[in-house]
Amino acid sequence: MTDLDDTQTQALEAAAFRRLVTHLRERSDVQNIDMMNFAGFCRNCLSNWYREAAEADGIPLTKDESREIVYGMPYADWQAKHQTEASASQKAAFEASRPKDH
Repeated sequence: MTDLDDTQTQALEAAAFRRLVTHLRERSDVQNIDMMNFAGFCRNCLSNWYREAAEADGIPLTKDESREIVYGMPYADWQAKHQTEASASQKAAFEASRPKDH
């Protein structure tokens, strides 16, 4: 494996993050509940992690601001354009996959 310095590692991680966000914006057909059921995280989780990282660096960022960074538009707009009602089977799968301590 190639030895990378911290700057190179951070640049590659940032590029991978940007590509993930672009991919998720392009795949608006994939619902957050499906992501949660299959991967254990969704766009909202990603935006929360982004906000937490900003706050850890002393950068104030609201929940709405971090969601807009991930969704590429205000969350309410994304919901109106792309979000569908979860089916009974999606909801059941979500409940079954949730950790019992949450």
